[in-house]
This record gives sequence, structure tokens and C-alpha cells, in this order.
Amino acid sequence: MTKQAFLRCNRSRLIFIVALILVGMVARLLPYPPNFSPIGAIALFAGATLGAKFRAALIPLTAMLLSDCWLGMHTLMPVVYACFLFNVWLGSRVQSRLKPLPVLGVSVSGSIVFYGVTNAACWYVGYPHTWAGLISCYTLAVPFFQNTLAGDLFFTSVLFGSLALAQWRFPSLRVAAYANGQVAAEE
Repeated sequence: MTKQAFLRCNRSRLIFIVALILVGMVARLLPYPPNFSPIGAIALFAGATLGAKFRAALIPLTAMLLSDCWLGMHTLMPVVYACFLFNVWLGSRVQSRLKPLPVLGVSVSGSIVFYGVTNAACWYVGYPHTWAGLISCYTLAVPFFQNTLAGDLFFTSVLFGSLALAQWRFPSLRVAAYANGQVAAEE
């Protein structure tokens, strides 16, 4: 890859990163059903498409932090942020095989982990520490889980589908290898 091509690639990557952050931030500020949000899908997409995990992790965290300036924080936000970092990691697991089934599989996995972990934290701080309290917490959270799952699957399909369409239309966008966070386009 020539120096000019490398610089163009890095500039395009920076624009891509900033765009994802802005989309995530603005989407959180729009009215939508509770937990129907693109942040989980953006985290998954960033993990799958950016070679550098640190850069990929910054995308959902920055979008969350900026939008939380308007929305406010609550005591469970560190748990929520950690779940989105887990989505970045899940995305990095499918980096080499961006096919529909593995991508949708990790999307569902991310939704399930988000439901399990955030509701365990919610139960710990807001419910009686009994079996009845635990069951009540998870039962009351089912509608939120349904929205999380629907949002993650929808936005994951949009993001990865758009990438596949763009790569089909512009073959130079196809990624052949990730090395130290730098993309080498297929020759």
C-alpha cells in the first residue's frame, strides 16, 4: 500500500469513526422504545470492522458519554458500558467471517449478555436479595429485553448489510487483512 493510499485509508477511517459516534449519540437522543437502540450494534460493528480494539471500544463509549451529558447518568451505567465493551469484543470474534449467521449469532449473544448482566446489577441494587426478588427483576425486564434484541438485530442488519452492499458496489472497500489496526485492501 502506498503512503498516499494509506493516508486516504486513515482519513476515511477517521470519518467513519466520527460518523458512527455521531449516529450513536444522536440516536440515543431520539424518542424510541426503551432499549431499542443502535449502540449495541454499533459496538459490535466497530469490533468487527476496525482492527484496533481500543479504537473500536472508543466508538460506543464516546457516543454513550456524549449523549449521557443530556440524558443523565445512573448508578448502573458502568455495567451498561461494560456490556457494550463486551459487544466490541464479540464483534472482534467475527472479524474474519462477516457472514449473516455468525454476525446475527453474536448480536443475539450480546443482547442476552446485556439482559443477564444489567438485570443482575439491577437486582443487586434495587430488589430484595431473594429468589422472589431475582425472578421479579428478570420477569419485569422481559419487555426491555425484547426491545434490546429487536434493536440489536435491526441495527446490526442495517450496519452489516450496508457494509456488504457498499463492498459489493465498491470492491476497493473489501478488507483482506487487519494488521495492527491498519486495513489492507484487496488487490
